[in-house]
Amino acid sequence: MLPTKQSLYRRHPGYGAPPPQQLEIGHGPYPSIGPGGGISPQVQQWFYAVDKDRSGFITANELKAALVNANGQNFSDTACYLMIGMFDKDRTGHINMEEFDKLYTYINQWLAVFKTYDTDQSGNIEEEELSKAFTQMGFHFSPEFIKFLCKRNNANDGKVSVDNFIVLCVQIQRFTEAFKERDTQRNGTVTIGFEDFLNVALSCSI
Repeated sequence: MLPTKQSLYRRHPGYGAPPPQQLEIGHGPYPSIGPGGGISPQVQQWFYAVDKDRSGFITANELKAALVNANGQNFSDTACYLMIGMFDKDRTGHINMEEFDKLYTYINQWLAVFKTYDTDQSGNIEEEELSKAFTQMGFHFSPEFIKFLCKRNNANDGKVSVDNFIVLCVQIQRFTEAFKERDTQRNGTVTIGFEDFLNVALSCSI
C-alpha cells in the first residue's frame, strides 16, 4: 500500500491489485527492526519514497498521497492528520523516520484488524461487520448508532473504508477513556459540565 498510490490489499482477493511498480506494506508479522536493531531497509525505502520533497520529514499531505484504500481513494485528510498527530511527539506537524517506523507498524496492525472483520473480503466493512467488530471489542452499540457512525464517516452506502475505520476506532477509544475517567462510580453514567463536555468533544474528535 505504501508508498505511492497502491491498494492496501495486494495479496488478498477482493481488494484489488495496485498499479505496477508500487511498493506495499507487508502483512503480519510486522517487525520493522532491521539487522543490528536499526530501522529495516524496507521501512527506510518507504520513508524516502513518501518524503517527496526530500525534507527528511513526512507531512500529512505526503502521507495522504501515499495511502490508498481498497476503493482506490486516498486516505481521508482526517485519517492522515490523526495518524501524523499520534506519532508527532515533538508537535512539529510532521514525522521523522523513527516516528514513521512506529506509524508503519501501527498501520499494519490496523490492517490486520480490519481484514479480520471484513469477512466478505470486499475491502470495506459494512454495517453488520462493523457492529460485530465493536461487539468483539467490548462495545454494544444499537443498530441505529452503527448507522449513525457509518453516515458520519461518509459511508452513505453503509460501507466503511479502512481509513475511516481507523478514525472511528481511535475516536471511540478516546471518548471511552475520557468517559471512564469521569465515571468514578463505575455505573456507566457521568455528570459533566458544559465546558468539560466541550473539552472532551473537541480533544477526542481531532
